[in-house]
Amino acid sequence: MTAQKDFNDRMLSLGLARVSEAAAHASARLIGRGDEKAADQAAVNAMRDQLNMLDIKGVVVIGEGERDEAPMLYIGEEVGNGNGPEVDIALDPLEGTTLTAKDMPNALTVIAMAPRGTLLHAPDVYMDKLAIGPGFAKDVVSLDMSPAERVRALARARGCKDEDITVCILERPRHEEMIAEVRETGAAIRLITDGDVAGVIHTAEAELTGIDMYMGSGGAPEGVLAASALKCMGGQMWGRLLFRNDDERGRARKAGITDLDRIYARDELVTADVIFAATGVTNGSIVAGVKREPGYLQTETILMRSKTGSVRRMIYRNPVR
Repeated sequence: MTAQKDFNDRMLSLGLARVSEAAAHASARLIGRGDEKAADQAAVNAMRDQLNMLDIKGVVVIGEGERDEAPMLYIGEEVGNGNGPEVDIALDPLEGTTLTAKDMPNALTVIAMAPRGTLLHAPDVYMDKLAIGPGFAKDVVSLDMSPAERVRALARARGCKDEDITVCILERPRHEEMIAEVRETGAAIRLITDGDVAGVIHTAEAELTGIDMYMGSGGAPEGVLAASALKCMGGQMWGRLLFRNDDERGRARKAGITDLDRIYARDELVTADVIFAATGVTNGSIVAGVKREPGYLQTETILMRSKTGSVRRMIYRNPVR
């Protein structure tokens, strides 16, 4: 049997939701406390504990650094109880550590799972990213276009004016020229301080979020997580690795990447069916944050399967002991 047939995604999906929920619960007590590292570590510990309860032979391919950076969930770490399908795991135990520490919107716990060997082993470098939602012809926009050309092409595809397009961009000095060029078209920009996984996901539900397109550079590991979500929800995404020095190029080669200039489409970042879960830590436009009630913590999780295109939103109310 192939790895794809062995991947019991329907049964594993609820277990994956429990993993992201546990990480959100663990980091909740540190919301607004100003300690990014403590919040991240709490999420890591809870996520690892829950992963090791699952019936999988899992390997972390997108994680928090190399083995010598343990006790984080490091790249190459084996997780699960060893009974079940062989799977790749991509995770960010706390997407938005700064957002959590400062009690700002859109901090999430994020995890994706797919059959072994089907998630791009993206090194910890930057990735140039571009994403749009579902319903458009293939390659209506591309990374080879300038930012202004992308806005105009998407507006034509939508049958609207350039100024009716809203682009989400990570607010960083490296994006200043891109931001200026997009604004020259008349398009609106929603700047985000952190959390570009959420930024990409916004494009899949443009009618709710108001975001038509995401562009800009951010972490390559987060690019694989975002592609996993879009594969479930629909939409197009492209990514190209960016290297600042020979050390980063060496990391890519170590991960098995030989074409350093390749542009990856969504289904090349994630080549098989995938399941994805994200739980809100702070309130955001995708899911609500952790809510404290007398004796309880309440979380909201979005759980998705690419095989069926199903998207579930689940409220979990857990007694605080």
